[in-house]
Amino acid sequence: MPISENLAAVRDRIDKAARRSGRSPEEIALMAVSKTHPSERIREAYVAGLRLFGENRVQEFAGKAPALADLAAAEWHMIGHLQMNKASKAVELFGAMDSVDSVKLAEKLDGAARAKNKKLSVLLEINVGGEAAKSGVAPDSQELEELLLAAQRLEGLAFRGLMTVPPFTADPEGARPYFRKLRELRDALGARTLPAVNMDQLSMGMSHDFEVAVEEGSTCVRVGTAIFGERAKA
Repeated sequence: MPISENLAAVRDRIDKAARRSGRSPEEIALMAVSKTHPSERIREAYVAGLRLFGENRVQEFAGKAPALADLAAAEWHMIGHLQMNKASKAVELFGAMDSVDSVKLAEKLDGAARAKNKKLSVLLEINVGGEAAKSGVAPDSQELEELLLAAQRLEGLAFRGLMTVPPFTADPEGARPYFRKLRELRDALGARTLPAVNMDQLSMGMSHDFEVAVEEGSTCVRVGTAIFGERAKA
């Protein structure tokens, strides 16, 4: 199925989920997760109307970026775990880092952003399920508190909100408690007076469970397979 048709179907599902929960569909940004997909498919998605894209690996996107440089209105976000030694290259390639999970990484990104005279938008990745195999800070951790307190001195970064990847469950409803937990954490942090911290964004929900995420307050869903289709097997 063409990307344009997939996109229309995804937007319709977002619309219905938003209305079920008394929200406006305009409140929810749709991010196309373009990892593993070639520049030609990304260009097709751009032509179909998508402007927000998420990539998981710095090296992979560095190989595709030159062929996409003319897509002037595109926004490129890094949504995967970032290694410290790739921070400078990530700041060069991306306008936002949606997976900050340590003070050390935040400091590294801040230094790289200042060196490039750039303000980098960041989301803090929260490991809501406490899964050892996943990155992200625990919701009630000292690391999270330290990140929030560091925001004021990290002038190259703009703290915008939270992101999570919940534990996978076959039934999308299984993700609901985790999405709710992130929203409640966001609301609690937003009620505090935290210098240089904005909690407007809540990035949660992927192809499998984005409708539940929208119902629970997501402001950005990260959708790959439902837009691009399954990746062709080599």
